[in-house]
Amino acid sequence: MNNSAIVGINWGDEGKGRMVDLLTENFDVVVRFQGGGNAGHTVINEQGRFALHLLPSGIFRKGVINILGNGVALDPENLKKEIDDVVKKGVSLSPENLKISDRASLLMPWHRELDILEEERLADRKFGSTRQGIAPFYSDKYQKKTILAGELFYPEKLRKHVLDLMEWKNLTLTGVYGADPVTEDEIDEWIENSCESIKPFICNTAKILKEAQASGKKILFEAQLGSLRDLDYGIHPYTTSSNTLAAYAPIGSGFPGAQIDDVIGVVKAYSTCVGEGPFVCEMFGPEADALREAGAEYGAKTGRPRRVGPIDIVATRYGVEVQKATMIALTKLDVMSYMKEIPICERYEICGEQTDEFPFPALLEEAKPVMTSMPGWNCDISKVRKYEDLPVEARNYIEYIEKQIGCPIKYVSVGAERESIIIR
Repeated sequence: MNNSAIVGINWGDEGKGRMVDLLTENFDVVVRFQGGGNAGHTVINEQGRFALHLLPSGIFRKGVINILGNGVALDPENLKKEIDDVVKKGVSLSPENLKISDRASLLMPWHRELDILEEERLADRKFGSTRQGIAPFYSDKYQKKTILAGELFYPEKLRKHVLDLMEWKNLTLTGVYGADPVTEDEIDEWIENSCESIKPFICNTAKILKEAQASGKKILFEAQLGSLRDLDYGIHPYTTSSNTLAAYAPIGSGFPGAQIDDVIGVVKAYSTCVGEGPFVCEMFGPEADALREAGAEYGAKTGRPRRVGPIDIVATRYGVEVQKATMIALTKLDVMSYMKEIPICERYEICGEQTDEFPFPALLEEAKPVMTSMPGWNCDISKVRKYEDLPVEARNYIEYIEKQIGCPIKYVSVGAERESIIIR
């Protein structure tokens, strides 16, 4: 492999972290290029079980450089906690293998507060935010009202900039929401306790990426969430506030001239969704409860029960298209081993007409799933490592998906552990 991106094809939570952890043995650099602490990339390997939120999933491989790019919502407070947590579990992290772009904007303490206040104001109209400050952060970034990580090296200019922003932000906190204003003492404490600890990791990562490319090293771009949560191409307005597509990876990584040779799209063998918004294939009742329990479908960041359903061919085909995926990793196939019949959302019905096209967001609430099914395999496949050793029913299911979405399935995950993988 040359430069590659690992991206989500659906609503997120597809298993990108486990695929990055698996494939980093083939790469020299791993870059997170968008999103923030609202991510929940679960990785299980010989070092333990980890739920990564900001850290790139390549941190477990010796010799791999991990970068947080300029497109990331950099939360110093949560990043410090996450670094401390993984180091306590024996993971080696230092400025040698973790680097933060000096052009990454800092997520400020008031961003989380504003996120919570707005969700509470919306009440039953809420977007299902993880309350990590992501939407307020990106809003401020596009208003040019954020602090760059590199400014931490210029204390006098930093303080003036922060206080100017605090004065402006307090107008919203107090005037719109009736909340308490942020104080200088709170900001000073935040800089001292959280920001100072991440300064050793901050550098010109664009230079590192250019040098890596020039010397023939391989770069892996790691996305957060999935196609349907993309700000421009997702299920607006129930999206995240950044671009989750591989096409954005060069910009958000800090290496806009990068060429991506392969896009590995991650698809779960069934559908899950955390948060609000239309979810055409959603299951309810005992059937949903059984799938949720079998797959341990609870948000890695929030702990919220995930909404579940069968694989959605319409949404998955659309995700493959907007990501321009060149290959697919199908995850959690083993979870479906208890099913006698495998349900499939094959197309949608909108206003009495069936369609294979993913609709404009305003029509999604009217869409109904058109279902079909295939025989299940009813046996444990978690120890299988060769494709030909899978039951014929499992192979039929994989090949059906492959044909319907028009993209080859190269990897099939039959367990959460690094080695629980079939490579076709």
